[in-house]
Amino acid sequence: MSLLNILILIGLSFGVFVLCLFPRARGMRSPLLLAASVAVIYWLQPALPIRGLDFWLPTATLLITALGWALTSKPEERDQRASLITASIITGTVLVIALTRYLGSAGVLTPTRPPQTVTVILALLGCAAFVLVISRLKKVTTRALALAIVLILLIFILLKLPQLTLFVSGFLRGLTGQSRELASPLDLRWLGFSYIAFRLIHTLRDRQSGRLPGITLGEFFIYILFFPAISAGPIDRSERFIRDLRQPFIPYADQLGAGTKRLVLGLLKKFVLADSLALIALNAANASQVQHAGWMWALVYAYTLQIFFDFSGYTDIAIGMAQLMGIRLPENFNAPYLKPNLTQFWNNWHMTLTQWFRAYFFNPLTRALRSGAKPVPLWLVILITQLLTMLLIGLWHGITLNFVLWGCWHGLGMFAQNRWSEWTRPLSLRVQARPALNRVVTVFTTLLTFQFVALGWVWFALPSAALSTRVLARLFGMGG
Repeated sequence: MSLLNILILIGLSFGVFVLCLFPRARGMRSPLLLAASVAVIYWLQPALPIRGLDFWLPTATLLITALGWALTSKPEERDQRASLITASIITGTVLVIALTRYLGSAGVLTPTRPPQTVTVILALLGCAAFVLVISRLKKVTTRALALAIVLILLIFILLKLPQLTLFVSGFLRGLTGQSRELASPLDLRWLGFSYIAFRLIHTLRDRQSGRLPGITLGEFFIYILFFPAISAGPIDRSERFIRDLRQPFIPYADQLGAGTKRLVLGLLKKFVLADSLALIALNAANASQVQHAGWMWALVYAYTLQIFFDFSGYTDIAIGMAQLMGIRLPENFNAPYLKPNLTQFWNNWHMTLTQWFRAYFFNPLTRALRSGAKPVPLWLVILITQLLTMLLIGLWHGITLNFVLWGCWHGLGMFAQNRWSEWTRPLSLRVQARPALNRVVTVFTTLLTFQFVALGWVWFALPSAALSTRVLARLFGMGG
């Protein structure tokens, strides 16, 4: 997002805060958050060369969100009147956006001009009918929920795998009468789908296990589409988010101060530190030009700091905006580069992502491997679970060889660190008994962990394994 976009969203958050200063207007917080979140997914959606797609992708977001609620909500917990009000707010917001096509030849609240209004109305009616049919199912089976999760994952793979994305782009271009030869994987950029997918899978899995609390349609939409966190997280849990949303919001000065402080910190991180570091950070252009090992290390360290300040800055901005509206989003970073081992690094880097994978993949896989008729040896369980978890986190960023290698780098690193910790446990206890020596060892292991993570970013930052290998060789004075 650009600085202007973020400032507009911050202004909207302050507007909600000011509105809630008036007791009679506090009941408008949820409807306003709903309408704003719906509008923002259209407004922030990147412009796409396929005709009308940058309007239909946000509309598809609304459809899959409504279907997610229809599959996870129990019939006896649904409030028809509240659902009708929610549907009216969503429909009205989309129609207002669609009507902006008559304000000019370019998009006003959308990146390009919206489709014909009649087409939009027919599409909304079709979506509403489909959701209504699904919601009338007397019983949603575990298989149906599992199928929904699989479909979400398939869409995710389609968006992340360049070969599939290119094929779909060509197909859509053919439908709209555009040249297939101009198809590109960048034609399908769906705003926030990665984070939306995690929230939807979370609710579907919790519905399967019976842990999902009753949620109204409006609450579900606000949780999935909450505009401060739609594009960069953090990934909140539904029960915690809904609890905050249901509590009466009474603004006070300390809340305003805390939210503003977090916003200023986030803006400084993102637009001063991260954007300045980006000028010299490692990328595909400068990686092939730098010949000296010292300058290559400078590029790698600049990228290491740049990605932290960029991502944690966005998180601070999201948390600050949410605070102004009475929502406490979870923390996502806790000084990860100052941790003495790789496990602690991942417990403090993008914490909500790590916790999600731990809850829905790592822990279930560990239990499955340890509870079989023939239990798997502990060392092998650790290797399998850590390697596969980090591999999936890598693939979440993109289905490319470099992200696979980045995931393997961290998975194997965590396994090695785990085994080393076990082998040296007696020695570690003796070191901890001597505070001065323990501080020296902690500084050494912290620097070693930072170095390992920094080298891993080479796979993450560059587009090809060949270029990454050349950079790693150059760092150690090898290669021409």
